[in-house]
Amino acid sequence: MIMYLGCGVSAPAPRLSDIMTRLTFDDYLRHIETESGRLRAALATCDPSAPVPGCPEWTATDLLGHHAGVLHFWATIIEQRPIGPEDLVEPELPTAYDDLLALHESQAARLVAALDDADPAEQAWSWSAEQTAGFTFRRQAHEALIHRLDAEQAAGTPTPLDGALAADGVDEALDVMFGGTPAWGTFTGGGRYVRVDLTDRDASIWVETGRFTGTDPDDGTTHDEGDISKVEPRGAEPDAVVSGPAADLDTWLWRRGDDAAITVTGDETVYAHFRACVDQPID
Repeated sequence: MIMYLGCGVSAPAPRLSDIMTRLTFDDYLRHIETESGRLRAALATCDPSAPVPGCPEWTATDLLGHHAGVLHFWATIIEQRPIGPEDLVEPELPTAYDDLLALHESQAARLVAALDDADPAEQAWSWSAEQTAGFTFRRQAHEALIHRLDAEQAAGTPTPLDGALAADGVDEALDVMFGGTPAWGTFTGGGRYVRVDLTDRDASIWVETGRFTGTDPDDGTTHDEGDISKVEPRGAEPDAVVSGPAADLDTWLWRRGDDAAITVTGDETVYAHFRACVDQPID
């Protein structure tokens, strides 16, 4: 459970080292290969009907098929760069579990080979504002990491997250998955700030709380809701601080872990806004 220390406790001043540094693209590629292999190994001995705690509507079979499809999708995107997914055909998933494991293995190898052949700076489609192959390197390393954890939780054999990858995952979750603003919308900052301290990495990430407005051109849905946006470190103290080890913060943000190691200080209202914005399911 979160330890909330309240407004009377001042947060420590930001340090000069409190700047996140991304992993190298070679590191991302290595993690895609390693984490995909660990996911598959965990599911190879798992009951295909076992529930996946982080995705309550899924079984182990669903998780395996989902990640195999994700690997296929992004391998195709990188192979055909800069063409987008307009004519992409989804693979037909086999019904036999062993065949699904084999499909996952082949698609993981395919994505690794495609990225190994790509310059991260090359133009490549993505759903993000970042339209380079580098987006896929990073995003798929975290996709594999979180779904590896899903697989191990389903099998009852969870193992620790790599600390550097988890730290980068906290940054990606706040900046891209929760804080990314699509081109059809606008983020309006409210001038209140949350600093997320990664206590085992000597690093911090700052976000501003505010509102997102816009109309989705795909379905016509109008949005006017609370939101966050990553910002550069501020010169003044933040309104609230969320702190914990990188792996605990990463799994907490992804709703794959509890808040036992998370501490909150500062303005409870600002924290509540922040928490509402990141307490969203991501498959």
